[in-house]
Amino acid sequence: FAFVVPLLIVLVVGIVQVATAYNHYLTVTDAARVGARDAAVGRFSGETQAEVDQSVVDAAGDLDPSQLQVDAENPNWNVSGSNVTVTVEYPYSIDIMGVVVASGMLTSAITERVE
Repeated sequence: FAFVVPLLIVLVVGIVQVATAYNHYLTVTDAARVGARDAAVGRFSGETQAEVDQSVVDAAGDLDPSQLQVDAENPNWNVSGSNVTVTVEYPYSIDIMGVVVASGMLTSAITERVE
């Protein structure tokens, strides 16, 4: 029991950390999708890049907005048929009992055609 319980605790903590990182990745992907959609239909409502960035931050509800990096890229913002790409990055760190096992940036890029 004394040997097995610490290993099980480490295993459970590791599973929780990986699940949290995956949840953040799904949130980043959804926020990028929301931003790309706003940019794609924004031609009709006069959306600016700052408004698209804000819609991404709003869609990433449980993430820290100060660490969220948003890049909306479109050379022809108001030209129908051009592509707009929204890239969202967020840092992650898998920390098991004070030891950082993995860290880096969660990145998601979504491309949509401007309507």
